[in-house]
Amino acid sequence: MNTTALFLGLIFSSIGLGYFIYGKKQKMPVPFIAGIILMIFPYFMENTLILSSISIVLTIIPWLLRA
Repeated sequence: MNTTALFLGLIFSSIGLGYFIYGKKQKMPVPFIAGIILMIFPYFMENTLILSSISIVLTIIPWLLRA
């Protein structure tokens, strides 16, 4: 892994942790699942463009699917 992928992984995993805690406390499945995926996904992706694109989409999904 290069430094950019590690840094992006740290940023998006931190956002995922926030979504995970929020979804767990509020009993909301969308932020909970998005948080889990954001915490795990960056460890398996080395391409920074794909990592950034998918992580940004996963970060926006809980905002779009609020009910």
